[in-house]
Amino acid sequence: MKNSARLAASLALLLCFHVFQARATPAPAGNQPPEASYSPIANPAAVVTLGHARFTVLTPQLLRMEWAADGKFEDHASFVFLNRKMPVPKFTHTVQAGKLTIDTGALQLTYAPGSGDGKFTADNLSVSLTLDGKPVVWHPGDPDTGNLQGTTRTLDGALGGKTKEPIGEGLISRNGWALVDDSKRPLFDSDNFTFSQGEKSPWPWVQLRSAGARDDWYFFGYGHDYKQAMHDYVEVAGRIPLPPRFAFGAWWSRYWAYSDQELDNLVRGFHDNDVPLDVLVIDMDWHLNREQLEARHLVDQSGENLGWSGYTWNPLLFPDPDAFLKHIHQEGLKATLNLHPASGVQPWEKPYPAMARAMGLDPASGKYVPFDITNKKFAQNYMDILHHPLEKQGIDFWWLDWQQEANTSTPGVNPTWWLNYVHFTDQEREGKRPMLFHRWGGLGNHRYQIGFSGDTISVWPSLAYQPWFTATAANVGYAYWSHDIGGHMPGAVDPELYTRWIQFGAFSPILRTHTTKNPDSERRIWAYPEPFSSIMRNTFHLRYALEPYVYTEARRTYDTGVAFLRPLYYDWPEASEAYTSKDEYTFGDQLIVAPVVTPMDTATQLTAESVWLPKGEWIEWPSGKHFTGPMTIERKFSIDQIPVYVRAGAILPMQPKMRYTGEKPVDPLIVNVFPLADGQSSSYTLYEDGSKSEAYKRGICAWTRLDAKQSGDALTVEVEPVRGHYPGMLMERGYELRLPGDWPPQSVTVNGTILPRSAWSYQGNTLTTVISVPRRSVMQRTTILVTRASGSLASRAQLDGFAGATTRLHAAYDSLNSLWPFTWSPDPLIDAWQTGDRLSYHPEAAQAQIARFPQVYAQAVAMVQKLVDGADKPDAELQKKLMQNRGTDTSNQRAARYKLTLARALAQLKDGEPK
Repeated sequence: MKNSARLAASLALLLCFHVFQARATPAPAGNQPPEASYSPIANPAAVVTLGHARFTVLTPQLLRMEWAADGKFEDHASFVFLNRKMPVPKFTHTVQAGKLTIDTGALQLTYAPGSGDGKFTADNLSVSLTLDGKPVVWHPGDPDTGNLQGTTRTLDGALGGKTKEPIGEGLISRNGWALVDDSKRPLFDSDNFTFSQGEKSPWPWVQLRSAGARDDWYFFGYGHDYKQAMHDYVEVAGRIPLPPRFAFGAWWSRYWAYSDQELDNLVRGFHDNDVPLDVLVIDMDWHLNREQLEARHLVDQSGENLGWSGYTWNPLLFPDPDAFLKHIHQEGLKATLNLHPASGVQPWEKPYPAMARAMGLDPASGKYVPFDITNKKFAQNYMDILHHPLEKQGIDFWWLDWQQEANTSTPGVNPTWWLNYVHFTDQEREGKRPMLFHRWGGLGNHRYQIGFSGDTISVWPSLAYQPWFTATAANVGYAYWSHDIGGHMPGAVDPELYTRWIQFGAFSPILRTHTTKNPDSERRIWAYPEPFSSIMRNTFHLRYALEPYVYTEARRTYDTGVAFLRPLYYDWPEASEAYTSKDEYTFGDQLIVAPVVTPMDTATQLTAESVWLPKGEWIEWPSGKHFTGPMTIERKFSIDQIPVYVRAGAILPMQPKMRYTGEKPVDPLIVNVFPLADGQSSSYTLYEDGSKSEAYKRGICAWTRLDAKQSGDALTVEVEPVRGHYPGMLMERGYELRLPGDWPPQSVTVNGTILPRSAWSYQGNTLTTVISVPRRSVMQRTTILVTRASGSLASRAQLDGFAGATTRLHAAYDSLNSLWPFTWSPDPLIDAWQTGDRLSYHPEAAQAQIARFPQVYAQAVAMVQKLVDGADKPDAELQKKLMQNRGTDTSNQRAARYKLTLARALAQLKDGEPK
């Protein structure tokens, strides 16, 4: 059966719609998911046994090494390793004079058990590899000093990088090798993880290992090929699942005893204030709370905190849960409830009688049902009686907030790990696209995400730590950490910190705001003063606009095992700066993000950052400035700027404005093409699916390849016919081609037909051409030819950094005008700032406008410098002079800040001055 499935999967690869880079193993486009071919029993041809030791060559760089005192080896799937039936790589093995040698080409293992029992030691076992042309030899017990780390269970109480729980080891190391000791991890009693029979499917359950002395090790010897290491890891340990698309929208969460009316008003606030939202996270007061239970003189029989667990709606706050949840779904939202299940089921709970009877207790006894999640009977009833009815009411997934015991009734089974497994696979058995929200349970939990990182402290160091922490989790395949944006406690944050945290959240896996139960903890972005409120709103919309790109990169994560948010060293492993630039990360294959994590200079209102850019051509998205790496650059960013660096020539798919994910079809598809060099070409393949089940694993999805090529002053962009299909797929769509940071076109054609001038516009402040392509069949190729004036490509350097200069001009303009009636922006400054506006009206004048821009800008700087020089007086004298002949409405405070504001305007102008 499994051989047939494997054959079908292999044949299906020929039909795959996936054009990602090599080594990405796509899901088959047939009828079987990858799990159908899993087997914990390796191909005998990959196995070598000598005495009490067994070695399995899983890949040329991945070896399983077992030793058992009784000579009995383990063939069950473990909590981490599900699939050992990998294609047998080429290798040789010899035994001479009792010494075994296995050579895979990449690794050479030697084992000489001698006359003893053969237990692995530094004297009898070694693995050799080559790293940077030099030999590396590993022996048991060698410390992995270069390990690049993984992640930890939680950031509860973390202050910056001061975590209460240590960061565990990762699967990759600068030493070139990493070792996973699987010897004591529990096992599964069966190996069918397809759940093809729905809720009647067999449910693999925990099984303890056999007693006796044994070693079960996995040696990862991938050198610095970190991508291949993670790819092969998910082949043996299971894929990183693709979350439903709505997960990449915005989540609202707050620890607060909300009533249904308050939540309805909150949702209305999102809509009224033009802020998109997808997920409503309802914290623990949805059920009967401590105060209500204490008023009834009740006691938690388990000894846990009273009111933490609960399965009964709070009737005061939610008098009609069905109607409330129906309304939430009508608004396009998903709902999740908080759970602390350690108390089991107490007698006052609504489902208690059914749960007690199911577990063999007499409900009349009033004895609680203990929590026992590794008891299969309990777990089945736990889901069927406690959770499924709430899901039928409208709960879409669960926020497991386990903070109690570290053990279960089954030795060695971590409750966090097992709860993740139970809840996630229960959804798989229900036929859903599974998702849960919980803490990291340990290696193997990459299969059960999203991660809840816990209760951090609301300070700048906490924000500063999260980029590194989030990216480093890629080293164990944990791709989807969700942080409390704004921090948790004490909760109140100043507008600048919250804005920067929101910006990081927009370029992190999950954008979820949260805070503790503090009336002063504000997380509604519209409740903050300007300009912060508008900046955060724009950031939310940017996140939603990027959803096609983010979802495609999440699919790439599923296919490759490489998280789309990852450290720089995955792509540039031999650059030392890729390891030391801990504030930066790649966000998909097209972007590098270096979020601002420190406060601005109060004098200039700019934040200075040192950014390392790897080899290649990069464009700073907010400024349009080009850089050639490798290099370290010193840059300054205003509060409305997010340091994002785009590969030159990158293609970024985006979508129109939406209130929630899927509010309307992605029509038109927005295609951003960043400037290419002459002769350069680029491509990107957009991924789409129905997002409602795991059908994507069977190839029920669609791929659309986007190509761009620059030839002299002509740019050709092609949208290839879609490949694949899924229920509900658009059969026609329009396209909006955006070309930032470049000259306007002379002409535009679509499939040879000239578009009228009304079909395209020019956004002067960012030098972006926007071309509207009418709706057409997605089964047809669409070719867009953009021709610019002769010499445009050769003169593109004149445009470098124009968008950033315009941003600084605007800031200086606002600063100076805030000083009225003492001064106003000088005409050259207004003239320079209005350049982009004139370009929008008359793009045909671009050459002349851009040519004069540096000169006018320099005049603006000179005139502001003159104002600054004129204010070089003692403060009292300056203020007295300013207040002469002024009306009584003139503000003394404005006069007092005159000098500082002038200096700020000058600093802003100088930072953006064209070079």
